[in-house]
Amino acid sequence: MPILAAALLGMLLLCAAWRDVATRTIPDTAGLLVAILGLAARLSEGIGAAALSLTLAAGLVLLMLPLHARGMIGGGDVKLAAALLVGLSPLAGYRFVVATALAGGLLALLYLALSRLLPERPAGAGGTAVRRVLRAEGWRIRRHGPLPYGVAIGLGWCAAVLQAGEG
Repeated sequence: MPILAAALLGMLLLCAAWRDVATRTIPDTAGLLVAILGLAARLSEGIGAAALSLTLAAGLVLLMLPLHARGMIGGGDVKLAAALLVGLSPLAGYRFVVATALAGGLLALLYLALSRLLPERPAGAGGTAVRRVLRAEGWRIRRHGPLPYGVAIGLGWCAAVLQAGEG
């Protein structure tokens, strides 16, 4: 994947992760743009490479749908993970799935620790958008709300791309 495309993809993932933290949603446009960039990158390697990546992405969706149906993962997370898989080789895709699972586990451990460490009543009101989001996130953590798995997905992609040297 060309460095410019990887940088653009990284910025899209950063925006998607931030949106997931702030609102627990990932915009469909983020997943669509990620899939288009990935498909273009894989098509540059040939139609077979693109077809294989699309098949693997479809397989990932089929594996994640039962998790989504049980409320264990959000629909935006499923779409974003599949869109990222479209742009990766099979080996990098495997690394992505493993790294995402590990990052998700670390995120869960962090949230469990923070749920015990954060004060029940945070100080201060108002402030910047970042401060409001962090205060809301603290509220979600203390109440054991859902994880912003888009963060783990973005970290998994970064780890897979850096490990594979595809970025």
